[in-house]
Amino acid sequence: MTIRFYKYQGAGNDFVLLDNRDGVYDCLSAAEIHFLCSRRFGVGADGLMMLNAGLGPDTDFVMKYFNADGPEGSMCGNGGRCIVAFAARLGIISGHTTFQAVDGRHEAVIRPDGWVELKMGDVTRVERGESFMVLDTGSPHYVHYVGDLAAEPVAEKGRTIRMSERFREKGINVNFVQRTGDRLQIRTYERGVEDETLACGTGVTAAAIVSAEGQLGQYRIPVKARGGDLEVRFEKIDEQHFRNVWLAGPATFVYSGEITLH
Repeated sequence: MTIRFYKYQGAGNDFVLLDNRDGVYDCLSAAEIHFLCSRRFGVGADGLMMLNAGLGPDTDFVMKYFNADGPEGSMCGNGGRCIVAFAARLGIISGHTTFQAVDGRHEAVIRPDGWVELKMGDVTRVERGESFMVLDTGSPHYVHYVGDLAAEPVAEKGRTIRMSERFREKGINVNFVQRTGDRLQIRTYERGVEDETLACGTGVTAAAIVSAEGQLGQYRIPVKARGGDLEVRFEKIDEQHFRNVWLAGPATFVYSGEITLH
């Protein structure tokens, strides 16, 4: 089977995208998706997405996301922004869209400067531990603030937390965050990839939300990931509830090509 693929990246978070509106790639197995995401044997990516046909007049398309190790995954923020840029390239949308993902319906806007703004789901619960916070922003996240982000052994410590007794079965993404003035810096260990990635959109969103200490109201927080700059906007209702959450950043076409599965 020969696959026509497109490669996109959002702040260094990279993805293989497939136009699957005709369902031709529904037959791909988890092992074949894992091969396509392999950086040594396949195309190489943090995950794979299929753009499926919309469900009706209210959705332009459906986003189906797969982790790099093969199985279908939860919501991916940077992936969501990249698939919006992909849909625009295919001529499905122009400046605004509504699409369906595994966690529900999302809106997105393509700005004149090329940044894609994606509306995320509301957050309704934040667990605050002694040195960490756990919340779900479409995917589950563990957030830990540190004093020297550059010195953190992210892969080692992230893997230890992700494989701990509490999180081993379902997995969790682990974020190490440092506050620098009015902005955040972040490094993330992602489940499914099972390593540090250059950015994680739902992780950036989680870190920004838990950084909103004190007053209620509107927040706009710039976040620096290893792969580039992102921004999160939201409204804090109380210590457990956050709404109108938007993730914004670049979503860039890298290249396209064909690969044959044997």
